[in-house]
Amino acid sequence: MLRPISYQKVGCLLTHLTLKLLLRNYVVKYSMRIDIITLFPKMFRGPFEESILKRAQEKHLVEIHIHDLRDWAKDKHKTVDDKPYGGGPGMILRVDVVDSALKDIKSKSLNRESRIILLSPQGKVFNQDKAKAFSKLEHLILVAGHYEGFDERIRENLIDDEVSIGNFVLTGGEIPAMVVTDAVVRLLPNVLGDEESLKDETHSKPGYKKYPVYTRPEIYQDWKVPDVLLSGDHNKIEEWKKKQSRN
Repeated sequence: MLRPISYQKVGCLLTHLTLKLLLRNYVVKYSMRIDIITLFPKMFRGPFEESILKRAQEKHLVEIHIHDLRDWAKDKHKTVDDKPYGGGPGMILRVDVVDSALKDIKSKSLNRESRIILLSPQGKVFNQDKAKAFSKLEHLILVAGHYEGFDERIRENLIDDEVSIGNFVLTGGEIPAMVVTDAVVRLLPNVLGDEESLKDETHSKPGYKKYPVYTRPEIYQDWKVPDVLLSGDHNKIEEWKKKQSRN
């Protein structure tokens, strides 16, 4: 014989199921979350409000959140850095402030698995393989440095990876954070209009350089489009593309 169940219990069960579905839909809706910690949040307004990055956010394919590190400062003056012990030039970002920021951001990630990336000239050079690896993650936290650098305890205890965008020094990690974000987001499913373009672009395979491309006009100042591309012979065109591609 079936035991009776109260309307109150039914309501609780339905509420619980509804919440589970809402949370599941929220996580699925946003395939990835990117948080960027910076001292200069206004620098990100232009790049993230145009073109592919803008459309990816509007389609809910990615969440991008910009955080001002000063929001986690410990004093009324919003101090986030201090002079280095032992002397030396410049100011160093404080480990306690960065730790508070990371803990707070991770607590709001809806149990996504987070990976924390420090952007600095000392890191491994960022490349397409790293972009692909980062694009598989649920939650990416990018920490953009500034001034003279980070307290070494941040590097030793708080991060998962450290990357640079080249063997040169910039005024801060904001531009590298933009570069990493752009390279990663364009690899997410459904971000680009034509997914096939990802399979045959420069760096899609190690050392691969895409073949040359041309469009109208057919002749400009005696510079002519290769005849094979005008031939209509698809087999010859594909053969030409393979020969022109560089590995």
